[in-house]
Amino acid sequence: MRYFPVFLDMTAADVLIVGGGVIAERKWRLLARTPARITVVSPALTPALEEAAQAGSITWSGREFEPGDVAAQRLVIAATADAGVNAAVSRAAQARNIPVNVVDDRAQCTAITPAIVERGEILVAISSQGVMPVLARRIRERIEQVLPARMGGFIEIASGFRDRVRERLDADRVRGFWEGLVDSLWREGFAESDELIGQRIERALAQAGEPRKAPAGRVSLVGGGPGDPELLTLRALRRLQDADVVLFDRLVNQDLVDLARRDAERIHVGKRRDRHTVPQSQINALMIDYARAGKQVVRLKGGDPFIFGRGGEELADVVAAGLNVEVVPGITAASGCAAYAGIPLTHRDHAQSCMFVTGHRKANGELDLPWQAMAAPQQTLVVYMGLATLADVCGQLVAHGLRPTHPCAMIESGTLRAQRVVSGTLRTLPERVLTAQLKGPALLIVGTVVTLRPDLAWFDTAAA
Repeated sequence: MRYFPVFLDMTAADVLIVGGGVIAERKWRLLARTPARITVVSPALTPALEEAAQAGSITWSGREFEPGDVAAQRLVIAATADAGVNAAVSRAAQARNIPVNVVDDRAQCTAITPAIVERGEILVAISSQGVMPVLARRIRERIEQVLPARMGGFIEIASGFRDRVRERLDADRVRGFWEGLVDSLWREGFAESDELIGQRIERALAQAGEPRKAPAGRVSLVGGGPGDPELLTLRALRRLQDADVVLFDRLVNQDLVDLARRDAERIHVGKRRDRHTVPQSQINALMIDYARAGKQVVRLKGGDPFIFGRGGEELADVVAAGLNVEVVPGITAASGCAAYAGIPLTHRDHAQSCMFVTGHRKANGELDLPWQAMAAPQQTLVVYMGLATLADVCGQLVAHGLRPTHPCAMIESGTLRAQRVVSGTLRTLPERVLTAQLKGPALLIVGTVVTLRPDLAWFDTAAA
């Protein structure tokens, strides 16, 4: 580790920025969030820096750099476009043992600035030690997505209770008090208002001396989306990282399951066509039993729980059991797969409505669907689980009014790198799918919007 991470107190600190261009402005914007006194040395300034100088937010010396400028500075930043000037700034600062950062010149630096995530008093600094700043920024973006935006507000409110908590609780219980409170609020994304968070802390403190109750369990019905892990919602990710138990289906991408907390119990309840590994009633019972034991249970489902995911049945059973439950929607397969295939579900020139149906046969083998409504013109039809019944579906649509030449497409493993799309017509698609040996999971889209795919298939190029 070449660089030792440390946070500098900028209260009443003097900071020098040499340079007045766009790069210098970026450094100033970062430092302006601190109480530091900032001096900028440069013959010219960007409009934003000029405005800051006029407002008295910075002290501007409108001239070239002189070595004496670094005297008494806590931090020096060289941000000019002239490598010679930057090197002179670095030498002057190092001669006085003042930390110096030279933008985009690691060899001249004795200090580097990390990528920063800020949530009130919480600061997360990410550094590649100057080797790969782009990667550090990408990591920062990921952390930004995970950390709840309102976390900073909680810290400000909670700090006002610290003395009272210490007075009321023994020293060995203070940590547990705050851990329980933080864990509870984290599960909810710190979504409550400042007033409600304050009230919750008050209640927790009032109850701190009472006998401890068993932890409250909860079931989260989480939509995992169509497959690509990056399409997971932020709330879904938080629930996975907080889960004690994860029950997941066969259609859920393993990469999504791997996002769960490392020590979470993972239970595969996967269903295959015509063969249920775990009966639905047993899945519901498992969720209820674990939640009653105080566990945070995630029922992870592909797509969206309420679109052909039996989420309504699961929710009803958990509600009837009197347990805490929530639904975290996900991007449904129709939307995700169509988007990645370059097939708009609606289009003013092709489809003013969209219909979702499932191609799954009933227990008696019958395919009982609203064929007349499905064959309506100016409509996009999406058939979930339609691979095994593709020939029957295409035949029935023709029998109920659509032309044999009506466009359609089958999408396998939509949104993943392994995605395959077979296009055709109601007459030709079944044979083409057989030839391509599609195995699923697959989604059928019927409608003239399919003809737009040759021009809109953006993911085919991106995945190549």
